This record gives sequence, C-alpha cells and structure tokens, in this order.
Amino acid sequence: MVQHSKAKTLAVGLFCGGLAVAGSLYAAADYLFRFVLEPGSKRSLFKSNRPDTTLAARQPHHDAAEEAEAVRWFDNAKRGVTLKAPDGTQLHGWMLDPDCINPPHHLYAICCHGFSGDPKEMAKYAHRFAGLGFTVLTPASRCHELSGGKYIGMGALEHRDLLQWTETIVGNDPKAQILLDGNSMGAATVMLAAGDPNLPKNVKAAIADCGYSSLEDQFLYNARNLYHAPAFLAKPVIRIMSSIAHRRAGYDFREASCVETLHRTSIPMLFIHGSADDFVSPASLERNFRACASPIRQKLMISGAAHAMSASTDPARYWKTVTAFVRKIFKLNKPKGLSGYIVFN
Repeated sequence: MVQHSKAKTLAVGLFCGGLAVAGSLYAAADYLFRFVLEPGSKRSLFKSNRPDTTLAARQPHHDAAEEAEAVRWFDNAKRGVTLKAPDGTQLHGWMLDPDCINPPHHLYAICCHGFSGDPKEMAKYAHRFAGLGFTVLTPASRCHELSGGKYIGMGALEHRDLLQWTETIVGNDPKAQILLDGNSMGAATVMLAAGDPNLPKNVKAAIADCGYSSLEDQFLYNARNLYHAPAFLAKPVIRIMSSIAHRRAGYDFREASCVETLHRTSIPMLFIHGSADDFVSPASLERNFRACASPIRQKLMISGAAHAMSASTDPARYWKTVTAFVRKIFKLNKPKGLSGYIVFN
C-alpha cells in the first residue's frame, strides 16, 4: 500500500513537472514570437534599444561613397506606389526610373530589403540596376516603413506580396522582363517566390544575397550563436513558435524553407554570401545552391564579408559578378564607352 502511494505521488510529481516544463517552453516561444515577429508588441525587437553586436556593425564599407550617392539619388528620384494584399494589408513601395541614356524597354528590377530594414537600404542595388536601364521597385515588406501588417512572415508571407508586385507590373506592361533581388529576409523572399508555381513567366532571373536555407535553421543558428542556447531547448521552443505563427499569422515555419522551394525553381539564380556572416550561416550558400533546380545557377562567396556586407567588402568582385549575370540573362550589351552609365571608383 505504501509502495502504491509512493508510485502515485511520483506519477503526480512527474505530471506536474511535465506541465511546468511545457508551460515554460510555451512561455519562451510566445515571448520570442512577440519579440521577433510582432513589431507592434511591447516586447518587440523593433522597440528595443539593444546595440547591434554583429560583425556587420563593425566592418568598414569600402563602397561608402557609392552608398552615399545612391541614397541621394534614391531620395530625389523615388515616387510612391501602393498595393493591397489579398488579406487586406496595405503595402507601400518606391518606384525609380532608369538612370541611363536610352534605356532598354520593358526591364524591371524588384529589390527586397531585409528584416527590420527599409527600402532605402537597397538604394545602391537599385542605383546599379537603374544604371543598366531597369525601372526599379523597392517595396517595403509588411510591418516595415510605410507598409501595414501585424506580423512578419520571414518570407512566408512576404513572397506572396512579392508575387502581387510582379503581377501588378505585368498587368501594366505585359512585355515586362523582371529581375528579383534581395538581401537576407529579402533574399529568402526572392527564393520562395522563385520556386512558387504562381510566379509569372515575366520573371527572368533572381539574385539572393545572404539568404537563409530555412526559417527553422535560421532560428536555430541564431539561438546557438547569438544567445548560446542548447539545441535540446531551442528546437522545441522553435517548433512551438511555428505553431503559434500558424495560429496567429497564418503560416508555419515549414512554409519558409528555401531549400524545399528551390527544388521547383527553373529561372536563372545567383546566390551570394559572405564567409564571415555571423547572423545567417555561410553554409546556407551551398545548401541553397545545391537545392536549386535551375539549369542556370551561380554562386559567389565573398571572403571576410559579414552579414549583408558582401557588396561593401569587395565591391569590384561583387558587381563584376552581378553585372555579368544580369547582362547575360537580359541580353544587355556592354556600353560603348562610359556615356549614359553610372560608374563608381
């Protein structure tokens, strides 16, 4: 009888302990969901004054003059455009005209910024493409700058918005030839769109700079490298976060798997990453490249570059690769002399 009572007490203790553990995991997942994915929350990263301790915040910009000139051009040339997503979210972006003499017709580039950024951070990329003759759109992702929305989708929601933007361009210009370009979360957005069966045939190529291989991998990488959390704790918390995202925001983390989506990609793809990226694992470059089913695919690793710093670390190599890729796919001739093209030292 005593043994039975002890066994019952032990079972009750284990059950209560299990509930306490489960409750703690859920509380942690809920906190992280609000911190990372709900900008309007009081606990949001967007309202935090935490200093940026990543390597990218400390690396020099070897293209600082170009960046400053591109921002001035962006501020002077931009004009606002809006779009309503199917879920009613009001989206906003900036359109910029080609910045060269006699630009080719029907060329468009869409430049997608990263998490917690804004369209202006894509100014130097937009400026380069405008110099090649592209009309450039820099949309603000939902919950960023002037775009509405309650939750960030880390590409799962944003790639649907990107498809909407491409369809709007095609609706206005059926002969449009579109280039997709993105950094970090913007790169994931581009990759997820590139493998979506609803991608318009007018999209001819995509460039993904420092994009993660999957959202689950990304959160695990950050948990280990930024917060030093052990995997046995991080994995269940991230899975609970995924179920919270599914219930509240309408997506789960499996929908933001670039390696899965890239199996369905057929357009030419250029993947870029920095070897010193301490925010998105540099191993993502090889994972995404190997997953890509496109017959035309290319990769570029920039030695020593931190997160989203490839173009600033080695501008000459970066833009030589990007420009050659774009000219080849869109059949752009090299300029005769320098007239009409933006050239930076």
